Parts: sequence; structure tokens; C-alpha cells
Amino acid sequence: MIFGRSERGKPPVEPVTLKILVAGGFGVGKTTLVGAVSEIRPLRTEEPLTEAGRPVDDVSGVAGKHTTTVAMDFGRITLREDLVLYLFGTPGQERFWFMWDELSEGALGAVVLADTRRLEDCFAAVDYFERRSIPFLVAVNCFEGAARHPEDTVRQALDLDDDVPLLLCDARERESVKEVLIAVVQHAMAHAADRRRAAAI
Repeated sequence: MIFGRSERGKPPVEPVTLKILVAGGFGVGKTTLVGAVSEIRPLRTEEPLTEAGRPVDDVSGVAGKHTTTVAMDFGRITLREDLVLYLFGTPGQERFWFMWDELSEGALGAVVLADTRRLEDCFAAVDYFERRSIPFLVAVNCFEGAARHPEDTVRQALDLDDDVPLLLCDARERESVKEVLIAVVQHAMAHAADRRRAAAI
């Protein structure tokens, strides 16, 4: 069990723990994002890409990628003394999507990581969370050499509802990732409050 720090003479604070998913296409930076922010050594289930997988693994646009997540990435970050996030990175390739239902169980919300050079790779994740009413935001990972597009253009290309937050981030930078995680928690909490209000009417 994880306990927060306490002031002298006060009992320790038992933090609220929340589960956040990190999803998106193959090679978009999910493993990097979890690793950049995790305060523990992240659990990774990466395996080398093989010749046998070549017919089903589309490596166009990610030619330098030599491994792939086959189950999940897992990390943890304490945002405040009383708030801990557990991060679960989903596998990006279609043949591992059966894992998503298990990983999404009990999730507060999700980050859909996007690469503007291959936006179509995150359509499946957007559809998945929309169909299951799991609050999510889209974080555009700003790869070096990738063109920057106006938010409205990206939003339109992904056919996002107006209430879905869209942010720019660098999945390698801890502070950038923290901003994304804070935003998804705030969005999910607001979504939950809206649902409670609607149910009370």
C-alpha cells in the first residue's frame, strides 16, 4: 500500500489512486511517455520486431523502431501527496488490441497519443474510447522534423468533439507529460461531474 508523507503528529495520508491509459498507434511514443514520467522503474513488455511480423507490422514512418509493446507498459507518478496515477500504456498494433478491454477496466480516463505524420494510426483509439464513454484527450507528440499544424486542423482531421481537449507535448520531457496527465485528470473529473448532474435531473 502506498502512503503519502505526513506532518509531524499527523497520521499519513492514504492517497487516491487513479488509473490512466496511454493509447495510440504503433511507434507513436507511448512507452517513451510512460518512462519519462514514472517515478518507479517502468514495467515494459517490449519484444524485438521480427521478420515473421513484417507482413503485419507497418513500420512506414517509424523505420528506426526495432521493438514493440506486446502487452502493456506500466508506470506510476505521484501528482500530489493525496493523488497517485497508475499509467498503463496499451499495445499499438492491431493484433494486440484484445488487451485493451482488460487494460481499460476501471480507468478514469485516457491519453490518445498522436503523430501528425500518421494521424490515421490513432483513429482506432479515439473510436474505442468514444464508444465506451471513457473520457480522453489527444496529445500530439511533437516529433523532430514533423510539421506543426493548427489545432483546428488536427481536431477536424480526427473528427473530435469540441469538448475533447487537444494538447501538444513532447513524450520525452517529464514536465510536458505531467501537464498532459493533469489535463486528462481534470477532464475526466469534469466529465464525471457532468454525468452526475445529468443523472440528478
